[in-house]
Amino acid sequence: MKIEKSVNLIRIFLGVNFFWFGMLKFFPGVSPAETLAALTIQKLTLGLILPPLSVKLLAIWEVLIGIGFLSGRFIPFFVRIFMLHMVLTFTPLFLFPDICFTEPPFTLTIVGQYIIKNIVFIASGIAVCIVHKEKQL
Repeated sequence: MKIEKSVNLIRIFLGVNFFWFGMLKFFPGVSPAETLAALTIQKLTLGLILPPLSVKLLAIWEVLIGIGFLSGRFIPFFVRIFMLHMVLTFTPLFLFPDICFTEPPFTLTIVGQYIIKNIVFIASGIAVCIVHKEKQL
């Protein structure tokens, strides 16, 4: 029972984080990740989705993940879209190594550190998923 309560707290904090950082992206120039996100999405979509739209779509995606985690409902769905988001957050390490590293592959810039910290988010998402599944059994 203590583990379930701890993981619920993790779920809530993930929700707060995603809601908060997603909301920042609705206001141009406010999110520290805005430029990197726009560049990454533009490159991943071969220029089909331009920065103003891409940042808004990302904002919607992140806010939805935040609301999903905060609500505690439909957890399997929200964990899936969260994990997809997390995988995609690592693409700048490969697409823009000059922005992410001072000396590849070990010396990270602040941007690189911002990306690598997502490993903790992934572990947290896995814990939320596992506890949710066990609770359903």
